[in-house]
Amino acid sequence: MNWILKTLKTALALSFAVILAGMTLVETAQAQEDFSQLAEKKQTTLGLYMTSPDAYKYTMDHMDTTLFVDVRTPSEVNYLGATSVMDALVPWVFMDSTTWNAEKHRYARRTNETFVADIGKALEAKGLSKSDTIILICRSGDRSAAAVNLLAKNGYTNAYTVVHGYEGDKATTGEHKGQRVVNGWKNSAMPWTYSLDGDLMYFTK
Repeated sequence: MNWILKTLKTALALSFAVILAGMTLVETAQAQEDFSQLAEKKQTTLGLYMTSPDAYKYTMDHMDTTLFVDVRTPSEVNYLGATSVMDALVPWVFMDSTTWNAEKHRYARRTNETFVADIGKALEAKGLSKSDTIILICRSGDRSAAAVNLLAKNGYTNAYTVVHGYEGDKATTGEHKGQRVVNGWKNSAMPWTYSLDGDLMYFTK
């Protein structure tokens, strides 16, 4: 059954390659974004960035030598789905339902203390090393940037962050002000699925 799911995953990804090849000029401009203008919390010490179209195309072109990791929480992935080219879910933080963050009006987050080790295991499972390309994606690009910085401190040299994440940035003006409709994986029409592969999910010990 697993090989069937992986075959379907590859087929779905390839079908989107056709869509990517027909990108509009607006989407192409997004892929050529000036990363020097990124918000500070989206910047990394390695300075390696990709837009969603960049990340998708690179992964498709280098599937065997790239590790594509979703660093969102299991709950986010469970209810919002994940990119069909993901190799693993390795949460950067977990939602802590025992503590409330009054400032942000949400449950507090707890750091994944085994994040670096988990990434190492995901690389090993694919036969890759610290020097191979790792692409991290989160909701909006903040957590993936922080995760890249931690990997850099631990000897990883080729880790990229998908700068706008899955949902993208919030519009600052117009009818959709405050909504995440500006960029990112979803708004770039990159492949996404709600049919998750259990082999790629994260399980707490």
